[in-house]
Amino acid sequence: MAMNYRDEAPQVIKDYLLYIQNIRGKSQKTVNEYYIDLRTFFRYIKISRNIVDKNTEFENIQIDDISIELIRTITLNEAYEFMDYLISVRNNNAASRSRKCSSLKGFFEFLYDKKHLIENNPIARLETPKKKNSLPKYLTLEQSLELLNSVDGPYRERDFCIITIFLNCGLRVSEMAGLNYSDIRNDNTIRVVGKGNKERIVYLNNACIDAIQNYMQVRPTDKLKDKKALFISRNNNRMSVKTIQAMVYKYLAKIGLDAQGYSCHKLRHTAATLMYQHGGVDIRVLKDMLGHENLGTTEIYTHLSSEQMKNAANSNPLANVSFNKTDTDNDKK
Repeated sequence: MAMNYRDEAPQVIKDYLLYIQNIRGKSQKTVNEYYIDLRTFFRYIKISRNIVDKNTEFENIQIDDISIELIRTITLNEAYEFMDYLISVRNNNAASRSRKCSSLKGFFEFLYDKKHLIENNPIARLETPKKKNSLPKYLTLEQSLELLNSVDGPYRERDFCIITIFLNCGLRVSEMAGLNYSDIRNDNTIRVVGKGNKERIVYLNNACIDAIQNYMQVRPTDKLKDKKALFISRNNNRMSVKTIQAMVYKYLAKIGLDAQGYSCHKLRHTAATLMYQHGGVDIRVLKDMLGHENLGTTEIYTHLSSEQMKNAANSNPLANVSFNKTDTDNDKK
């Protein structure tokens, strides 16, 4: 969703958004999210300080008049009260509050360290809400095979190719939609443009190579609206994120997984989990393959399945040592 923050935001926020986009390399989606977070915060400040009428609709509060003088008066206590407001009024979960906290901390750090517009940074001491460390949801090996076997219809080569790449390479759905014909390289690798326009090279295994070759034999070449696009929709256009998602949901529903919280992102989780659990892939290699900035993000895939934990317990060299009743009985005599 395109945001018109260039018209709505005060100059000091515009400067920050330009900084994180052009210097930090954040994507337009991330820039939009940061702007929404900051807008929510300053709308809250206006209400809590009675700068606007309390009966004013929250979504109608303008922030284009937020000045650096007002920003200099913001306190750490107000930031914590904002976090409480996010829970009690807006029902934000820990992940959403954590992102808003990061947006605030980044903005104030920019004003303090980069622009030197504030003499102290009270938000630096704002603690980030702890997110629930839930394990990622993924398909089992059997479910993955069932999903692949469910592909049919007039676009089966294309759909099979997309799902195969999801399950073997762990691409994000936005990365899949952004693939170009020229990204397939002669050395059996694929060029992927990830978050923040960061490029990485992903190696294709035999399943991916075979699926791509089969798709290329039927890929449309005439009347294309985007000749660069790798995956073509029925309207001869580049397949969008929503189109790919709808296609994946269709096949997930076909094998009975539509109501269980599975999605394109879960296929990314599946690829990572299968490579880690069944392939023994080093977590640092997995980090680069998935395009994660931090190793900590990849560590969610180090969780162990119940079967693995059972096997680990049974592989202990002491696993079969039993209590010797005979010796004990002799001691009692």
